[in-house]
Amino acid sequence: MTLLDIDITGYETILLDRDGTINRQRQGDYVKIWEEFEFLPGVIETIARFSKTAKHIFIVTNQRGVGKGRMSIDALNSIHSHMIREIEKKGGRIDKIYFSIGLDHTDLTRKPNVGMWKQILTDFSDVKAETTLMIGDSDCDIEFAHNCCIDSIRVDKQNVIFIKETTE
Repeated sequence: MTLLDIDITGYETILLDRDGTINRQRQGDYVKIWEEFEFLPGVIETIARFSKTAKHIFIVTNQRGVGKGRMSIDALNSIHSHMIREIEKKGGRIDKIYFSIGLDHTDLTRKPNVGMWKQILTDFSDVKAETTLMIGDSDCDIEFAHNCCIDSIRVDKQNVIFIKETTE
């Protein structure tokens, strides 16, 4: 199985983690500029396929590098703008990016806390937990989904396998 094999039938809203799910994670470092950003294989094509049927596609990402002062909000926004342009070139879309710059679990916006999910529900009143799927690569992503009462799929670091976890 690959990322391209993920079936989103029945899901209207897709939440995607960023580092380790969309792009290659930099071990011991952060993606601080666009030139350090590298899409993982099959991700752009998968997002383009999701875009054909999903009502909403959001990124939910912890960005501690900003909180630590290793990069600026402007740099993060620039990376996200470039990423979205590349996705759109291939027929995909990202409707909004939610991020936390919190340094630890005491920040309610930092995954696995539910602050980003609550913001999505405030911004998009038509989003429902029962038709939302979280796709991520870490325990934190799966715990976030569990805390939000939404289904999740965990992909490995190379996006080549997945395990589905449901809220049932």
